[in-house]
Amino acid sequence: MSEPRGGARGDLEPIPGRPPGLLSFTVEGRRAPALFVLGWLATLAGAGLLIVGLGAGELPATVFSIAGLLGLAVGLTALAGSQAVEARGHGAPGAYAGPSPILVFAAAVPTALLLSIAALPLLGVLGIDPRSPAAAFVSLLATAAAYLGLIRLLVVGTGALAWREMGLRRPERGLGRELLYGAVLAVPVLYLSGFLALLLGSVVATPEPPLPPATDLVGRGLNLAGGALIAPVAEEIFFRGYATTAWLRRHGPTAAIVRGALFFAFAHVLTVGGATFAEGAERALFAFVVRLPIALVLGWLFVRRGSLAAAIGCHAVFNGLPLATIAALALGG
Repeated sequence: MSEPRGGARGDLEPIPGRPPGLLSFTVEGRRAPALFVLGWLATLAGAGLLIVGLGAGELPATVFSIAGLLGLAVGLTALAGSQAVEARGHGAPGAYAGPSPILVFAAAVPTALLLSIAALPLLGVLGIDPRSPAAAFVSLLATAAAYLGLIRLLVVGTGALAWREMGLRRPERGLGRELLYGAVLAVPVLYLSGFLALLLGSVVATPEPPLPPATDLVGRGLNLAGGALIAPVAEEIFFRGYATTAWLRRHGPTAAIVRGALFFAFAHVLTVGGATFAEGAERALFAFVVRLPIALVLGWLFVRRGSLAAAIGCHAVFNGLPLATIAALALGG
């Protein structure tokens, strides 16, 4: 395997052995000790501010929450950057030498929330309800921006992986065929997920739909665009292009597909809640199990085809077909 583009590793002499972990609380032997210290200090401060905000009044809670999210975003990004620097100096040829996908995802969560919060004043000026499809569409854009921005900064920017190594290449002949291949495969997976949903729905509480209900054509269009375009593209780049590729190089195809599927399913239950802990747990279990089939198929498609196109096509149809059906039924009614 050739060296990553841009000479990201060119100024580092490889060091034998494992890089110092994030839980090794020492700066000795670290290539970027300041980044490591900043990461932990900002992360701990951010978590503390969020906890303080839970017991504060409405306005202080908002201030503490935003400050806490900012601390977490900066701290987790710095920790991922520190991990990337250490891995870069200890990486073996051909292996993935970059930050953990789980850590980058952890940094993306507060980053996406901050971007969504930053858009609230504009939504207010435009008279848009923060619980509307338009607000949900903005939130999906914020999440996509967080995913792509952090991959660019922490993965591509550090030389761990190039975009094309994550399946993002210039349009080639056969692109349409790959998209169609994935789209067709989505139909039987939808049936399987629907069957699992029926089985589980009879014994556990089911979660609320991930997108808000739409009462007009514009809202339905925004839900369809967000669910069938923005989310599939951003999530496939992150969970398949980046995370699965990283684990593929470290653990091989089977482990990469399984890890990527579990990671993808888990990430989609983080916002699932309920009136009680038991109800929230049941809803989270439902969401996790129902998403596992599509998560496994998307990982298999990416590894098998070597491109993101088939996975994006499958994901887009899996998300978009139910949304399009609901919109068509609403129009027909």
